[in-house]
Amino acid sequence: MNSYLLLKWLHVLVSTILFGTGIGIAFFKWVTDRTGDVRAIRIVMERTVMADWIFTTPAVILQPLTGVGLARLAGYDMFDGWVLYAIALYAFAGCCWIPVVWLQIRMREIARNADAARSPLPREYWRHASVWFWLGIPAFTALVGVYWLMVLKPTI
Repeated sequence: MNSYLLLKWLHVLVSTILFGTGIGIAFFKWVTDRTGDVRAIRIVMERTVMADWIFTTPAVILQPLTGVGLARLAGYDMFDGWVLYAIALYAFAGCCWIPVVWLQIRMREIARNADAARSPLPREYWRHASVWFWLGIPAFTALVGVYWLMVLKPTI
């Protein structure tokens, strides 16, 4: 297997991990929040933060590295056409993800405290959950756009 195909395989694998982990976390957190069960929410928030550190963070780092490597090996101009748009959309998704990480850590701590005190989640948790949810929509949309650009490689 040549270096281009190996890098392409890694790029596709990492993008799958990034996208799959993100949508999986979003689904399980959203569904669990709807139950209002503080203990369940605490557990899911703990796993959400863990999954982000184990899967999402390495993928966020490897994805642009493998993408830049592939673009260079294929002879694409990094600052022109679909590659530039893919980089811009990826950066936009990253700008949404950074506050999401902070929100997740904060919500985990709030849920831990509420569970330990056997009290309902305070309004602060629900405000953070709302912001978390609404940041996910443009981030998800941007990543769908990146997939579209990577697969179709349109002349822009």
